[in-house]
Amino acid sequence: MKRFFKRVLQFFLKLLIGFIILTVALVILYRFVNPPITGMMLYKLLNEKDYSYDHQWKNLEDINPKLPLSFMAAEDQRFFEHFGIDTEAIEKAIEHNKNSNNKHGASTITQQVAKNVFLFPTKSFLRKGFEVYFTLLIEIFWSKCRILEVYANVVELGPGVYGVEYAAKTYFGRTAKNVNSSQAALMAASLPNPNRYRISNPSAYMRKRQNWILRQMGNLGQVQLNEICYN
Repeated sequence: MKRFFKRVLQFFLKLLIGFIILTVALVILYRFVNPPITGMMLYKLLNEKDYSYDHQWKNLEDINPKLPLSFMAAEDQRFFEHFGIDTEAIEKAIEHNKNSNNKHGASTITQQVAKNVFLFPTKSFLRKGFEVYFTLLIEIFWSKCRILEVYANVVELGPGVYGVEYAAKTYFGRTAKNVNSSQAALMAASLPNPNRYRISNPSAYMRKRQNWILRQMGNLGQVQLNEICYN
């Protein structure tokens, strides 16, 4: 019996080591190679009838800086300050959610990249644990600029519409390089639920959120983003 448990333990230890090696290798690979498909895309292809998607990859230098700035303003204003997990935002969200029906989340851009690229969008404590794991790997092996680049290319901005290039062409008839601040803020206003908040038909709530994001973009400024990622 003792030998049996030892073999079981060795098996799971080898399994764990293999998982770590495989996932670290995949994260390092995606530091240099653009992911051909994401977990989010694959999940919806397998689970939604007649689902199709399209996206067109663009390097960060071919994306207007206003787009990553708008995403930071809407989703993760401390993006350059944290290591993937924003404990300050989590504490604020917990405090807010105690007394409000309008629940706030605290997922960072890095966490959303981890979830969208490497995982399926299911809800469980196990999936959340894997999300934290991949988030830390991404922060270790990728630059902040690479995180923004991948996020801008895999974020869903409408049913089957992935990435800022395809979204800009679909909704505004222009490239991601040529969107203006208002259009960038409207894209960000559709998050985190682009299937409900449609860029093609913005509601009064979306317009209100768009204006709030524009103000936050002004407060954040573009200097730090330009210095780190666009010079």
